[in-house]
Amino acid sequence: MPVFQYQKWNGYFAQLARGTEDLCADELAELGATNTRPTFKGVYFEAEKKTLYRINYQSRIASRILAPLLTFQCHSTKYLYRTAKTIQWSEILSLHDTFAVSATVSQSKITHSKYAALCVKDAIADYFTDASGKRPDVETAHPDVRINVHIQNNKTIISLDTSGDALHKRGYRAQTLEAPMRETLAAAIIRVTGWDGRTPICDPMCGAGTLVSEALMHACRIPSGFLRTRFGFERLPDFEPDLWKMVKEKEDRRIKALPQGILFGSDLSEEAVEISRRNCETLPGKEAITWKIAPIEDIRFPGGIIACNPPYGRRLGDKKQAADLYRKMGDAFKHRCAGSTVFIYVGDPALIREFGMKPSMKRSITNGPIEGRLCRFEIFLPRHSG
Repeated sequence: MPVFQYQKWNGYFAQLARGTEDLCADELAELGATNTRPTFKGVYFEAEKKTLYRINYQSRIASRILAPLLTFQCHSTKYLYRTAKTIQWSEILSLHDTFAVSATVSQSKITHSKYAALCVKDAIADYFTDASGKRPDVETAHPDVRINVHIQNNKTIISLDTSGDALHKRGYRAQTLEAPMRETLAAAIIRVTGWDGRTPICDPMCGAGTLVSEALMHACRIPSGFLRTRFGFERLPDFEPDLWKMVKEKEDRRIKALPQGILFGSDLSEEAVEISRRNCETLPGKEAITWKIAPIEDIRFPGGIIACNPPYGRRLGDKKQAADLYRKMGDAFKHRCAGSTVFIYVGDPALIREFGMKPSMKRSITNGPIEGRLCRFEIFLPRHSG
């Protein structure tokens, strides 16, 4: 008999950034998920065991994949504690494991997320204490097991995080710069561009190289979890190591090379280009990337795709300086990139008008706490008279 809720109908929930729900639903379906149902900042879906492993290993847009253990109506922290204590935690944890509990609450009798998390943490600890007189330790940074509590309209879902560490932590970004773009957002941008690895693509303000890295992984079919050493699904009571090994080996065999002269990264800062280069060092196919130190004014990129996340007011520290930079970018694209399509993630939407071009698309996507916009600009070929 199934012990936990996810085992009854193979149902899971993908957490993600607001504005990427449709993109993630499509990606999950491509990876084998069924009955995908996008909702605010997430996607409900169903998956067989091997598909769950594949999604965690391959999804570029999802942040976490949650396996619900128990769902119930809850109107008080006392009932939350008592109900959480009935879960068979020994199927997931041992006394030698560490664990962490996070919680979100909204529109419910329980109003404090940290206290909700504390109640479930105490329930887990007391479950083991009552049975053996000992309890597993709490470790918030890198626990063996992550438990998620979600309470909305008094409906409470306690889940095991099958991803472990957040999926945006790919492992390639050893160094970074101020306000880096989250890897899952960069992957979403690459997906929106429709780039297929056969036409040139460039990030002329590459920063720490996140967009370039995600483009490389996309084109070369490098799994997003290629550099990760463990996943939370390995803690599920029905985890099958041999099946996971088979899934991983199959996905790794799909990795392919990228032709030279297709993927470009450049930046005004020599330090940024060097950091980008080093961050790509652990990825297969890195040799195909062309790097260059150059200001945006020197860009010449006709007939390709340009994708970038330029600095804005918060990073530049001065809105006038940011506006000047965006006008300079717009002029460079219009005069030096005829026939290209430009995708720009703008952290401050007020700066969009400074490009001097009307976007053909605007999509709201969050980057952590930042409410940004992904804009598409079509740089048309000049008209010739005669």
